[in-house]
Amino acid sequence: MRTPHALLATTAALAAAVVAPTPPAGAVAAAPASGTYYLQSATTGLNAADAQGAIEQHRPKGNEDRQQWNLRPSGSSYVLDSTDAAGNCLGRSGDQARTVPCASADAAWDVTATGGDRYTLKAPGTDRHLTVAAKPPGANHPAQLTIGTPGTLASWYLTPVDPSTGPMPPQDQRTLDQVTFLTSHNAYANGVDGGFAPPFVNLAPNQTRGINQQLGDGVRGFMLDIHQTPDGAILCHNSCTLVSRPVALWVDLQRMVDFLEANPDQFVTVFLEDYVDPAVLRAELARVDGLENVLYRPDRTGVRQNGWPRLADLVSRNQRLLIFTDRSRSSDESAGLTRDSFGVMYQREWTVENHWSMGSGLGSSDWSCYSRWYDANTNIPLTRTEPGFRPLFVMNHFRDVPLATTARTDNTKLADRADRFCRPAARKKPNFLAVDRYDLGDTASAVNKLNTYTYP
Repeated sequence: MRTPHALLATTAALAAAVVAPTPPAGAVAAAPASGTYYLQSATTGLNAADAQGAIEQHRPKGNEDRQQWNLRPSGSSYVLDSTDAAGNCLGRSGDQARTVPCASADAAWDVTATGGDRYTLKAPGTDRHLTVAAKPPGANHPAQLTIGTPGTLASWYLTPVDPSTGPMPPQDQRTLDQVTFLTSHNAYANGVDGGFAPPFVNLAPNQTRGINQQLGDGVRGFMLDIHQTPDGAILCHNSCTLVSRPVALWVDLQRMVDFLEANPDQFVTVFLEDYVDPAVLRAELARVDGLENVLYRPDRTGVRQNGWPRLADLVSRNQRLLIFTDRSRSSDESAGLTRDSFGVMYQREWTVENHWSMGSGLGSSDWSCYSRWYDANTNIPLTRTEPGFRPLFVMNHFRDVPLATTARTDNTKLADRADRFCRPAARKKPNFLAVDRYDLGDTASAVNKLNTYTYP
């Protein structure tokens, strides 16, 4: 898979709420409360960071990398004071965003709410806004933030470092986007159910338990790589050449459908890294006995207009298996057959997902949390929302190479990374915690912790 890609318990853990002070006289209406924030571009989802005096957009990185700002009133305006360099504020120098002394007139901003929890930051008495630089053809937006004209690129989120949260609703009232599921990255690459890679690569499985045991252990999300062979859609890593005893997709899906039939209160999600033609995938799904009885079709139930349904309602309707593909709709339209016509949802339309790699299997790790789909050709920030609809958030937490000792250490830090890095980066808590070697590091406790609260 993007080499290196439930347990529902209840305990009490609520984050501290930000208390709103009385705004200063003459302050811009509807400005947020004073407090510590990340300043995130609504266009890219990246954070404003102090880069040795220059203000640049960087990948969200929790309390690292000078990305946290104390918003406070200053006269009739506001300043954003760096938490890492007291007395230095996010400000302006000519047409560039820079850190300046907080007492400087260039540190003041009029902060105005524009709807949808978004704000603009404007130099007082002007029409000059803090903005992301325009995107050159075939490239990402430049890192350096500028002072420019109003518009889409001047739209910002002020994301609290310590957000207020709410208690988890009762079991029968929880919507799908409020729940977090344990998810196994490269679930098929387990060395138990069959071969998954050529010799030697087979020696480094992402998991060490078969699909049936994963289901029994509480795994409810499964990341699978499928490749096209004369036998149909086969589960292999990178390719199926030289793979001994590979497993067909329909075999693992049948295991999941059988589990759902035996456990009528459970819900399962499958994520396909998909290298097969749509007709081949359709034929493969047709081999799964009972699949149509449990398949969930969010495209047919008004989710994009009304939000995700309650999990209990999906269970009562027996819509308990959700399948995503990472393929694009446009490529299938050109082939004349879309995957959602037979019940496989296009993941980019329904989810957001962070970049898959935390680094190599050894050495230092990269805990920054940013969209897998932000590059020169694609821009789907983790913060994406729509009126009435919030995409599900897939949080990847694994390395390039699945070494057991590294996975054990990383998995003990799963809840911490979710809370401090990925939750503020996406402005929502993860719905799927995807890990290698889920059996190491007590991943269940991280899932249970996230299932104690809701994020507004």
